[in-house]
Amino acid sequence: MSLLAQWREDIRCVFERDPAARTTFEVLTTYPGVHAIMSYRLANRLWRAGWRYPARLLSFVARMLSNVDIHPGATIGERFFIDHGACVVIGETAEIGNDVTLYHGVTLGGTSWNKGKRHPTLNDGVLVGAGAKILGPITVGANARVGANSVVVQDVPDGCTVVGIPGKVVKVREAGRPNPYGIDLDHHLIPDPVGKAIGCLLERIDALEKKVEAGGLVAAGSQQQFYQGCAPDNSICESDCSGGANALAQQPSGRRRAAPTPVTE
Repeated sequence: MSLLAQWREDIRCVFERDPAARTTFEVLTTYPGVHAIMSYRLANRLWRAGWRYPARLLSFVARMLSNVDIHPGATIGERFFIDHGACVVIGETAEIGNDVTLYHGVTLGGTSWNKGKRHPTLNDGVLVGAGAKILGPITVGANARVGANSVVVQDVPDGCTVVGIPGKVVKVREAGRPNPYGIDLDHHLIPDPVGKAIGCLLERIDALEKKVEAGGLVAAGSQQQFYQGCAPDNSICESDCSGGANALAQQPSGRRRAAPTPVTE
């Protein structure tokens, strides 16, 4: 594909992924992410032709203008979009497939000073949320999503979502509605694996307490003393903890107690 054809594709994909884009002239003159990728396309051709210093110099100038640092040696596919285009870093041996979207603050960094492959590979259709860091020669599978501010240091399977520090692969039941162009932009619809784990532990503890009471080892309702003085202030306490408001409302009237009141100094 010619350089002009690549530029056209990079500009066209902006309208597919940014509802704020109105005209081609506006995109060309006000989108730093577009400036960065257009400069990269030219610098990469210089790099592959053996003109290493001019390529690095062009990338340096593009960085000053766009605040996006793309090494000219990186491999980037078609229809690449950097939304907002601020503080994005893409290393020399990074490989990016087609239809990939990065938000501001993303780093595709290395974890070694050795030459050779040291930056990540992003397959087709990957979306990386704001502030995420993907480090090392790992692979993020096709159509995977990386949650904002996640730190990914291990491979991510195709079609999965990874969140957290370090990044954990999670299942998404209802998150993600492809837009008419087939690009999934609902990267904010991600589960909370830590909250889920805590909720499961609380449910298990409650079940064990009921078994202990049923066996006559302790008086019925005696375990509620442990919740005295608690001040539920989050959704996990309210919905999952046996001392929470939701659990209390479901208890028989004989075992129901008043909701705990906050302790004030």
